[in-house]
Amino acid sequence: MEKRKLSFLEIWNLSFGFLGIQMGFALQNANASRVLQIFGADVHELSWFWIVAPLTGLIVQPIIGHYSDKTWTRLGRRRPYFLVGAILASIGLVLLPNASMFTAFLPALWIGAGMLMIMDASFNIAMEPFRALVADVLPSDQRTLGFSIQTVLIGIGAVIGSWLPYALTNWFGVSNVSAKGEVPLNLLLSFIIGAAVLIISILITVFNTKEYSPEEMEAFNGKEEIGENAKESSLLNIFTDFKEMPTTMRQLSWVQFFSWFGLFGMWVFSLPAIAHHVYGLPLDDNNSESYQNAGDWLGILFGIYNLVSAIYAFFLPAIAKKIGRKKTHAVSLIVGGLGLLSIYFVPNENWLILSMIGIGIAWASILAMPYAILAGSIPPRKMGVYMGIFNFFIVLPQIINAIIGGPMVKHLYGGNPVYALVVSGFSFLLAAALVFKVKDVDDEVELIKE
Repeated sequence: MEKRKLSFLEIWNLSFGFLGIQMGFALQNANASRVLQIFGADVHELSWFWIVAPLTGLIVQPIIGHYSDKTWTRLGRRRPYFLVGAILASIGLVLLPNASMFTAFLPALWIGAGMLMIMDASFNIAMEPFRALVADVLPSDQRTLGFSIQTVLIGIGAVIGSWLPYALTNWFGVSNVSAKGEVPLNLLLSFIIGAAVLIISILITVFNTKEYSPEEMEAFNGKEEIGENAKESSLLNIFTDFKEMPTTMRQLSWVQFFSWFGLFGMWVFSLPAIAHHVYGLPLDDNNSESYQNAGDWLGILFGIYNLVSAIYAFFLPAIAKKIGRKKTHAVSLIVGGLGLLSIYFVPNENWLILSMIGIGIAWASILAMPYAILAGSIPPRKMGVYMGIFNFFIVLPQIINAIIGGPMVKHLYGGNPVYALVVSGFSFLLAAALVFKVKDVDDEVELIKE
């Protein structure tokens, strides 16, 4: 018995909730540093406040993966988790820029950091089951298409989220200037709109997607052999699963490590780097109109790389079929690395658009290719937990960068955060070199068939 091939619209609905998740995620990525600086964070402290995000992912994703493998309800196997995650993330989106309302209890900076933690934990609760859902529902020959469509939706959501503050100010006249210590109105409204879109898009997936029952999954996968360490077990078996992870996963872990080390550095330090290195603003300027304009332009730039990602994702299946998934991913990472390195050399902010095109190509591949390569090497009954464990190699590099990134900017780069982006570029290039050591199981199966 084989899984039914889905139509394009069915695959689109399967991942539509990712549009809202990524809209919220883009608002966080482009604006969290700005909000925290408004609340009083110094530039070299930013990575420390961001550390709560990957730490929660490190804890949450494997647990959610473990339990979602074993959850069977009237709502399905994966859907209950991303519905709950969406609700919690929406609450965080609304409260993060409004942290100053609660200063009677704690400083706004600490409340903002707490909301950042809640948001990222909730995004992780929602995202991990979405990855597993694609692998659950689609036959192996549609998985690259499935993860590519997921990347398209991620790109669309991220473009909307990234451009929203700029659009509200420049198209609708909403103010982007505020009193010291207060978040501008365009940001406040953007986060509220993001929360609403997140809930609506998740509900579209929940009500338009059918998950297979346990009996159907058993019929598709056969009666898998269950060794002593793989029996119905406790949460502690995550450690056993980690120890016994497939070879492909171990090899991909290094690719993921350097890819996400670079991404984290870009997200945390892009605004102060561009404001200082490209706009020529002082490092302690975080409330002037020029600084807010730089922040709004960064949102446009992040939207551009996500738009490029969404477009490039449409071509990924065809490119991967032509030259292979590994080579596709390696070339994409090289282009992204060069894009990051070029930020140091641009003469003005408009040239940053070219940098973002390169980064967008890498981002599309990072969101699709590793998962397409990985899915073929994972036992189907452990798809959720291994997708969660795979997240270790996304969050660990972010945690390491969060710990050392700020001190490196302060003591090694002379306070100039643009060098953090240069390091991110070289990190992408190293990830590209490591792709060629990865064993792609599905590619080998296709060669045998031929």
